[in-house]
Amino acid sequence: MKQASADLDVALPQADRPAWPVRVLLGTWLLVLLTWLGVISLTWNFIAFLLKFVLHGATARRVGRAGIAYGYRFYWACARASGLMRLEAESLDVLRALPGGIIIAANHPSLLDALMIIARLPRSACVMKGALMRNPFLGAGAGLAGYVVNDSTRTMIRTSTERLREGCQLVVFPEGTRSPAPGQIHPFSRSIALIAQRAQAPIQAVVIETDSPYLGKGWPLWKLPPVPIVFRARLGECFAPEADAERLSARMEEYFRRELRP
Repeated sequence: MKQASADLDVALPQADRPAWPVRVLLGTWLLVLLTWLGVISLTWNFIAFLLKFVLHGATARRVGRAGIAYGYRFYWACARASGLMRLEAESLDVLRALPGGIIIAANHPSLLDALMIIARLPRSACVMKGALMRNPFLGAGAGLAGYVVNDSTRTMIRTSTERLREGCQLVVFPEGTRSPAPGQIHPFSRSIALIAQRAQAPIQAVVIETDSPYLGKGWPLWKLPPVPIVFRARLGECFAPEADAERLSARMEEYFRRELRP
């Protein structure tokens, strides 16, 4: 399988557009991978729904986070073996041994970003939109894991602070939405700096690099991008909490713009 993946990398460089029969085959294979992700998510959500009746509090959140992390890690192993996707985030593994709570702040070029980071960090929880809590693919699992809803800024900051004080690694995207294009970012929200200030937790920057538009802003699920699809996550600067949240947010935004500059 590794040889097949390597052969595909050589046969399909990013700049070349394959003939239409090959595109149909690859597009179908990509949809199979997405369906497999849906199967994994639905299966874990059913298990999480049942676990909510027997697990509570910090124990439920610990089990819920680990279940999501290892489920996504299994998916990325399958995706890599297929030859269509390479998600390189092993550099994040050093964070697993860090004691205490920490904020993981990343740029957001694709819908895959949270899945890629969470897969490496079994103690992690996401800040997510309230609508996703009602999603059958995510809701029960996210609820069991104690993910944070961002519908209300005040509630989000309070809940995030509680999670960090429990020792959670909180995954956030300071842009608040997907980036406009690979290598570009939206202005950062200061709410991340406010959470760090309230919880007295450091902010670890994670820089996600890609030249693929796949599942970025406006990219439909069924559209085949250039393959292989490659995303790399690397550790960046670690920011200490500051009394001036505006200043810290501006520093972080400038740092990411500099790191993503060609």
